[in-house]
Amino acid sequence: MLHPGAEVDERSARVEVDGRPISIQPKRYIIVNKPRGPISTVADHRGRKTVLDLLPKGDERLYPAGRLDADTEGLLLITNDGELTYRLTHPRYGVEKVYEAEVRGSLSRHDVERLEAGMMLAEGHTGQAKVRMLKEVGETSLVEMTVHAGRKRMVRRMFEAVGHRVVALRRTHIGPLGLGKLRPGEWRSLTQQEVARLKAAVANGTAPGSGAA
Repeated sequence: MLHPGAEVDERSARVEVDGRPISIQPKRYIIVNKPRGPISTVADHRGRKTVLDLLPKGDERLYPAGRLDADTEGLLLITNDGELTYRLTHPRYGVEKVYEAEVRGSLSRHDVERLEAGMMLAEGHTGQAKVRMLKEVGETSLVEMTVHAGRKRMVRRMFEAVGHRVVALRRTHIGPLGLGKLRPGEWRSLTQQEVARLKAAVANGTAPGSGAA
């Protein structure tokens, strides 16, 4: 008999409850380069395409570790590891999310300082950010922003607060994990080394300036 919290080898163990076998699914970790359009949910009652529709159909219960807006592209992790999902998405663990934003106009030094200091939204403070100007093309600017929190449409709302509407937005990194050569709509399974680096990144809850409670 197992005591509560006991660990088992999911590859060879047979677990029963009241004599009935319980299936233990192996952990899966999939990186997707989400295109514009699909929503970051398991299913949608309105029949819209979800990020799981980008993957082959299977029996596993997978779900997105966090969200990207329908009109936002980029890196999304699909998994069935609930503990890792919690740590990646909770701001107290300080996992950096890096975005490339194409915004209207040219950012002033004051705009950058306001973004980096963070700002108060209706649901709480965004926490501090890192901002790096990449280039200016015509009437738009390409800006890299690194944040820790993940409030709804937060990056777009932050730029709008300093007077710059986001034209296009793409997430390029979550912690040590990057998109690499994945094109929009493509996916692949993570290597054991990548999973280990992700778990190391969330081992402790240390997020200075993240606004975490």
